[in-house]
Amino acid sequence: MFTVKMEKECGCFKRSGMESTKTFENRDDAMQEAIEWSEEMSETFCKKHNFTVIEEGNDLIIKVEMN
Repeated sequence: MFTVKMEKECGCFKRSGMESTKTFENRDDAMQEAIEWSEEMSETFCKKHNFTVIEEGNDLIIKVEMN
């Protein structure tokens, strides 16, 4: 099992109604979802943060960084 999860939830993320954690059967599906989430959030949220994906074992963590 592979898990995609947010490192921390900024205000925009909390207001979005998105789930903070999702679990997948395989790494490829999890990675695709993590990349799509990070790109969507970087493009549509307030632009104060940048979202990137890092891999830690079976976890794909979406990191939140200040722009």
